[in-house]
Amino acid sequence: MRRIILLAVVLGSMMLACQEASFLDDTQTTNLNEGTVFADSTYATQFFFGIFEDIGFDSDPGRFSDGNTIFPARSGGLDGASDEAEPRAIPFITTNVQFATGTVNSVIVSKDAWDVCYRNIRRTNLFLKHLDITPFQPSLKTQLASETRFLRAWYYAILLKHYGGIPLIGDTVYGATDKIIAIRNTYQECVDYIVSECDQAAVNLITRPVARDHGRIGAGACKALKARVLLYAASPLFNGSGFAPAPLTEILGYPAADPNRWKIAAEAAQAVISLNAYQLHVNNSPTPGEGFYEEFVAKDFQSVNAHSGLILERVATDGNYEERLWQPPSRGGGQGGAYPYHDLVNAFGMANGKAITDATSGYDPQNPYANRDPRLDNSINHDQSIMPAVLLGPRVAIDIFLGNYQGRLSGQDAVRAGTPTGYYVNKMVHRVVVANGFIEGPASRPLIRYAEVLLNYAEAKNEFDGPTSEVYAAIEAIRERAGLSPFTLPAGLSKDAMREIIRNERRVELAFEGHRFFDVRRWMIADQTENQTMTGMEVVRNGSSASFNVFNVRKHNFREAMYFWPIPYSETAKSPELLQNPYY
Repeated sequence: MRRIILLAVVLGSMMLACQEASFLDDTQTTNLNEGTVFADSTYATQFFFGIFEDIGFDSDPGRFSDGNTIFPARSGGLDGASDEAEPRAIPFITTNVQFATGTVNSVIVSKDAWDVCYRNIRRTNLFLKHLDITPFQPSLKTQLASETRFLRAWYYAILLKHYGGIPLIGDTVYGATDKIIAIRNTYQECVDYIVSECDQAAVNLITRPVARDHGRIGAGACKALKARVLLYAASPLFNGSGFAPAPLTEILGYPAADPNRWKIAAEAAQAVISLNAYQLHVNNSPTPGEGFYEEFVAKDFQSVNAHSGLILERVATDGNYEERLWQPPSRGGGQGGAYPYHDLVNAFGMANGKAITDATSGYDPQNPYANRDPRLDNSINHDQSIMPAVLLGPRVAIDIFLGNYQGRLSGQDAVRAGTPTGYYVNKMVHRVVVANGFIEGPASRPLIRYAEVLLNYAEAKNEFDGPTSEVYAAIEAIRERAGLSPFTLPAGLSKDAMREIIRNERRVELAFEGHRFFDVRRWMIADQTENQTMTGMEVVRNGSSASFNVFNVRKHNFREAMYFWPIPYSETAKSPELLQNPYY
């Protein structure tokens, strides 16, 4: 399956690099048109897998760049647009920096969410339109139709969380000269459409493709996307918040709040759990939290256990993309990833499950990384983290300190030299792969994990029913897999207390996966989390002594408009009926 996808992507990218209109018109060099493309099984397969190519673009950790298509200078992804990480400095003002500084507007904002999604929605419609003439077996046609409907729902869901209600075009395939009436559908219409597409797609798909079909769309992915969309729909920003004035009130959410939307969201997540097709990969040997690490870097695609918690991935061949983005300069990294804030580090509790602010947790400010939640070391590299030095080299400590330590002066990895915050991302990074070497590791990136489904369920269930035993069980399962001991929560938590625990678990469990940016918005707390001075950690060593000093990195500024992305000005300028989001 991976070889097929690689071949399809290589060939498809060559074909789709041209403007789509020229690809589908007769040309002197290829003589391809819609009839010849879809009447040939090879071309049709390439076209189908081309739709997969962009499936993970919105959560790409190197999403924002200077626009160079050959050697782009990257500044990170959505992590750098939130309170997770500091964008990498490049000589270009990128969208994540604009969100961090509060300067984003419709003229300068990245168009990728709008362009990539609608381009691929058009491709799905084109593929479905011509599926009948493709020379595939009937069973394969049924499968491909369902997978394509899921992909259409997937791209609409990305649009919805960026912009709110967007124009739904159904099965229409617009031509280059057609007049497109870009009237935005209501939020409810968009949610209902996505849910309907997920339901219909799930009917004819197996629950969880494995072995040679690993990476294909399964019914479980359809149900999980549905649960995610319904969780967003139940959240404060969209559930009758009154955020938007008329005529955008119904476009950016439901006009009236309804607590039953939490119930519907919980039931949708429960439907995924009840499939009994997924489980958290629990492995706390030889060290706690091994299962968490292995879920992102497992090599054996035939193994059910290694991928038991993965529902949807952006499948790729082996590589070192994340290593190049995130590793320290001494390992060949620093090529476009963002840098974690100390504020995120503080969100990770202790190995005993207690917050570092708890006086009984055992947290030591002079030894701040000792006995912490194992997810911290598996997500963030700090001073003296262990990793390979060079290709096939030993695993040694990285030096992010300042001063003189064991005869070494601070070097290229140091705070304010290699990292503006004193930290590097370590999630999805293989322990034996370095960006300056030739050994590569699994490069697939998870897009929906079972851990997210459990968190979605716990949040929705708690909001509707309070902290029931089912809510406890879902959160404690995640904490157990994380390697916490004990992993149990205090009995008798209130609904509000459980809400804060769930939100923090989402913050640490799903860090750098593209969730935090949207979570704080749907909870309507971005005016707090995105409106503060973010910090870093400076470690100063001289001989055997060390001090740990927190310092300011950047003041984030948040405007009310930034609960949603602005629709690109180029789109509203050519379609006067396309209403812009408020306050832009």
